[in-house]
Amino acid sequence: MLKFRKMKIGIIGTGAIGGTVAKKLVNAGHRVKVYSADGSKLKTRARELGASPSTLNDVVRDVEVVILSVPTTVIPSFPKDLFAGIAKDVIVVDTSNYYPFRDGDIPELQDGKVEGEWVAEQIGRPVTKAFNNLLAHTLEHGGNPQGAEGRIAMAISGDDEKAKATISGLINEVGFDVVDAGSLSDSWRHQPGTPAYCTELNTTELKDALDAGEKEKAAHIRDSAIAQLIERVTQPSHEEIVVFNRALFPTNPKTA
Repeated sequence: MLKFRKMKIGIIGTGAIGGTVAKKLVNAGHRVKVYSADGSKLKTRARELGASPSTLNDVVRDVEVVILSVPTTVIPSFPKDLFAGIAKDVIVVDTSNYYPFRDGDIPELQDGKVEGEWVAEQIGRPVTKAFNNLLAHTLEHGGNPQGAEGRIAMAISGDDEKAKATISGLINEVGFDVVDAGSLSDSWRHQPGTPAYCTELNTTELKDALDAGEKEKAAHIRDSAIAQLIERVTQPSHEEIVVFNRALFPTNPKTA
C-alpha cells in the first residue's frame, strides 16, 4: 500500500474508539484536533492523546478528514449547519454502531435502515464507514506492521472510491489490513449482529464473513448477544468477547 502524506484530521469524540484512533493517527505523524462534549476535561484528554483541543464548529474546519466517533443517538444533535461551507472533498468517516439498549429507539434504524446511510442523512454529507467493526482493545493493541502474518483486517464501505483509498491508507498506517465491503448501502455487512463485527479476522476470513452476513437476522443477533453478555456474573475478558462473537456464527473461525 502507498505511503500517504501527513494529513490534518478532526475527530468528534474522544472515547474508547475516537481516542484510540486519535492517538494512533498522532503517532503516525498526522495533525489531529479533537472535540468532546465534556469540555471541562477536553484539554487534559487532548494532551493525553497528543492532539489539539477544539470546539465543535472548529474541529471540522481546515481539515482533510473528519471522524465521527460518538454514540449514534448523539448525531442528530449536531448543529444542522455544522458542515456548512466545508469543502466537498473533506472526507467524513462514521465509526458509530447502533445499540438500542444504549441509544434508545431510532425508528428508521429499528426498521432496518443502514446505519451509515442514516448518519449521512442526519449530517447532510456523504460518509465513509470505517473503524466500526473492531473492538477498542483490538484497535489499541491489535495493530501490526504491513505484511505481518495473520494481520487483523478492518472493513470499509462507501460510495467515494477516492475517499475509501485515503481512509484505507490511514487504516494501514495504524496497523490493520483493509477489506472493501462495497458501497455505503453495503455497510450493514459490518454492523453489529454480523459475522464481520468484532471478530478479529484476517483479510481472507473477513471477506468470507462479509459475504456470510444476513441483514434480516443482524438486529436479533445483536440484541441477543448483548442480553447474554449483560447476564454474565463476571466481566468477560477481551479474548472471551472475541471468542463469544465468533461463536455466534458457524461460518467464523472458532478461536482467535
